[in-house]
Amino acid sequence: LLNSLLKGQVAKAIQKVINTDLPHPLSWLTGYFAMVVGAGMTFVVQSSSVFTSAITPLIGLGVISIERAYPLTLGSNIGTTTTAILAALASPGDKLASSFQIALCHFFFNISGILLWYPLPFTRLPIRMAKALGERTAKYRWFAVLYLIICFLLLPSLIFGISMAGWRALVGVGTPFLGLLIFVGLVNALQAHSPGRLPKWLQTWDFLPAWMHSLQPLDRAITQATLCCTDRCRSPEGWEDPTMRVGSPRPLPHGATRL
Repeated sequence: LLNSLLKGQVAKAIQKVINTDLPHPLSWLTGYFAMVVGAGMTFVVQSSSVFTSAITPLIGLGVISIERAYPLTLGSNIGTTTTAILAALASPGDKLASSFQIALCHFFFNISGILLWYPLPFTRLPIRMAKALGERTAKYRWFAVLYLIICFLLLPSLIFGISMAGWRALVGVGTPFLGLLIFVGLVNALQAHSPGRLPKWLQTWDFLPAWMHSLQPLDRAITQATLCCTDRCRSPEGWEDPTMRVGSPRPLPHGATRL
């Protein structure tokens, strides 16, 4: 329904209004103006989740560019802090100072994130990361589910479990892992932009096993598992019925001959 509504002149009008930059002398302020809009809209609906959930399908339809959605989302994170500030101001007198301090911590935490990941164009890594994840998900549809499981379940649980063992265990495990991530990111950047600076064997990841630098082996395994589950669901007897196996010839009617 949304796709049918946002076609033709309607889509062009929305794209022209939302994705257009300010006039030339003030074009660099366009992103910050989008932050103000995102903060204002979130203040109205009192929920950043509602606002981001509303613009997500518009991004998928191409109505809003991801470069414009990024500052809108950052502004939404600022707007959602107003809920905590208003709640803090409504606290009793003896709790007002503590609750307002926590609300300000939330506010300045989001401000520090914006200062870290937006003002300079080369620091806008979330945009490039979102595009890379989107391209990977378009190629491997199961990647989105795997990403959610790892980033929102397994990885937080692992970090929490290690932290329960003490800060020494957390540093001992986290430092090598962080160093490996930095090394891989640096090598990937050099491979893409300046491969001549790397040793010949490090200019590609082909020297590693395929499962360490490609999702193709995992994709084949998931595809085969999906096909097996589909075949088992179609046949109540499972693999006991040889006529239902993939690639096996179907039985012919009585009296018919196979060519």
